[in-house]
Amino acid sequence: MSKVPTLSYDKVINALRRDGWVVVRQRGSHIRLQKHTEDKTLKLIVPAHRPIKRSTLSHIIKQANLSVDEFVNLIK
Repeated sequence: MSKVPTLSYDKVINALRRDGWVVVRQRGSHIRLQKHTEDKTLKLIVPAHRPIKRSTLSHIIKQANLSVDEFVNLIK
């Protein structure tokens, strides 16, 4: 299992877009993304920070139903 990387918000959003997430709106420094699955709509919020704290990014990855390794592969 990989270690959660330190990234800026734009790289995190680009990686999540590759996984099918769509930016719905931004209010202040919070960016909301959504992903539609067969049975429900998943939602998460990414703070517009440079860099995003590792603990915050870890929670975002969990909410996106991804493993750290899967997320790291989306960055590349």
